[in-house]
Amino acid sequence: MGSPAVGWGAAPAKRARRDGSPEGPRGPAAESDCCDPRLWDTERLCQHLSLCGVGEPSLLHRFRGNGGPRGRGRAAPRGGRAPPLKAVLAPAESGVTGSMLMDLPACAFEVAGVCHAAERLKVLACLHKLQQQHVDIMKVFNDPIHGHIEIHPLLVRIIDTPQFQRLRYIKQLGGTYLVFPGASHNRFEHSIGVGYLAGCLVRALKERQPELDITQRDILCVEIAGLCHDLGHGPFSHMFDGRFIPLTRPDLKWKHETASVAMFEHLITSNKLEEVMKSYGLVLEEDMTFIKEQIGGPIDETTCEKSWPYRGRQKEKSFLYEIVANKKNGIDVDKWDYFARDCHHLGIQNNFDYKRLLKFTRVCEVKNQKHICTRDKEVGNLYDMFHTRNCLHRRAYQHKIGNIIEIMITEAFQKADKFFKIEGSGGKLYQISTAMEDMEAYTKLTDNIYLEILHSSCPELKEAREVLRKIERRELYKFLGETKPETMREIVKNNSLAESIADAKPEKDPPDVELKAEDFIVDVINMDYGMKEQNPIDNVLFYCKADPSKAVKISKEQVSKFLPMTFAEQIIRVYCKSQDPDTVSAAKQYFIQWCIKKNFTKPQDSDVVAPHLTPMKWNNMEDGEHRTASEPSCKHRLPFDK
Repeated sequence: MGSPAVGWGAAPAKRARRDGSPEGPRGPAAESDCCDPRLWDTERLCQHLSLCGVGEPSLLHRFRGNGGPRGRGRAAPRGGRAPPLKAVLAPAESGVTGSMLMDLPACAFEVAGVCHAAERLKVLACLHKLQQQHVDIMKVFNDPIHGHIEIHPLLVRIIDTPQFQRLRYIKQLGGTYLVFPGASHNRFEHSIGVGYLAGCLVRALKERQPELDITQRDILCVEIAGLCHDLGHGPFSHMFDGRFIPLTRPDLKWKHETASVAMFEHLITSNKLEEVMKSYGLVLEEDMTFIKEQIGGPIDETTCEKSWPYRGRQKEKSFLYEIVANKKNGIDVDKWDYFARDCHHLGIQNNFDYKRLLKFTRVCEVKNQKHICTRDKEVGNLYDMFHTRNCLHRRAYQHKIGNIIEIMITEAFQKADKFFKIEGSGGKLYQISTAMEDMEAYTKLTDNIYLEILHSSCPELKEAREVLRKIERRELYKFLGETKPETMREIVKNNSLAESIADAKPEKDPPDVELKAEDFIVDVINMDYGMKEQNPIDNVLFYCKADPSKAVKISKEQVSKFLPMTFAEQIIRVYCKSQDPDTVSAAKQYFIQWCIKKNFTKPQDSDVVAPHLTPMKWNNMEDGEHRTASEPSCKHRLPFDK
């Protein structure tokens, strides 16, 4: 873009033209109004209709409303800008304005109400041509997952802010990148992908079911929510809110969605995007609330018990809350993007195709509330979707080495927390664990703190630095094995687990090494289909070909007998901090003896590591000689074993 001419803001008003019409003040605002028909008032729109040859006085009078034609030579509004815009102004109020071009198909009825039958086609053709000539220039992104995608200019304005650009420096999969070399993608590209898919889904519903009355405002709000849903992630993504914060601030109930809402507010206000949002037809009071509710749920927790807890959109548009973050069953565009994107970068095959699901999605009403439903024949594909999620967790997200790397990074951040200072608003200093209390400070908190600690010469960061250096040299804590509870009882992760392992020294041929609780790290992982013990498909509504307007539920028994019996389990992994081979060998014996005492499943390598211990608990179980139907093996307990 060229630089603006000198003296724009102070230029004198130009003399009126010979025909008496004012040229109006010069300046950026006036230039913007002249170039952007959405900002035209009724008079400017009438002038354009006259130029198009549809400027009959009676028609223009009706366009202007009851106020009649405005006199020539009347001064333009201060600053050269049009009055505040509304979605579409009724002719009887203040006349039809250029803001209707935001959503011309939806406004065609209002325009037609002003025109006689013979005038309608000419007027609509003129306005449609104007809309095409001044259509917003969509930014084209070449995305490795979705191809060449178009992003709305308002979303581009949001992307081009420091708060959103921060996501370039936060790895999508955290420490998993240190195990899978291809997993170098960041929250930045994932967020753009979710914003794009949110628009795809809401537009598909609008096209398929015009009666839903989905407006351009709705589409923009859903796209913005998809784009901004991950603004609140901290360093190394889920490591920050899943491991670091619970350890450093155990009494704080905090999740990244809370920070996403706060960061979104900070992004809009600090970059002064309110007027830009208004110029695209958004109503700030309603739409800001709607966007934040899509990201973090109901703003007022006390309203959750009410029949309709949301304020951004009424109950008639309840289905819009199921697009970005579906609290009902977990089927949303966020998953669609990260399934495809993560598999691509991890080198893992993705068997779920969201494009097919888009073709079979529609809205049905159930108990006076509208929900997104899927065609009945797609139920098997939805089970495959959750199976894909489960496989990604087992193979990548909860990889045993990736997890211990994140545990070590967390340990380093804990050691550095007191000494690492981040400047926030007003010059106030924050720690790593408190930066989320101030969005200006939180904007500066990214994966980069790993390198800042690693390359620091500060004496106070020495201990943290040593832990990170171990990661760089691949001197990781040693994996001893994993096990599972025999029953469905829940194991709570706490310090007592490491203490109980230290107390489980084998009595038969005990090792010479004495181990303490601080030598062990216990990681408890909850694996499920996204809704703990519940089958998420039980909360999915389907429609059938015979009556697409009627929603039904499909039970697991109606689909297949090969589907999982349980939808959640716990995995307990144990690591040893020592690198000494003798200590690690002794620690493995401690771990196996602990599994025996706790009645946990048999570790996979226990017959090799401690053959003198395994007969005490699992004698002759390998060949299934004494196994009954009520005593499944660890292998049989996996839900999708092949």
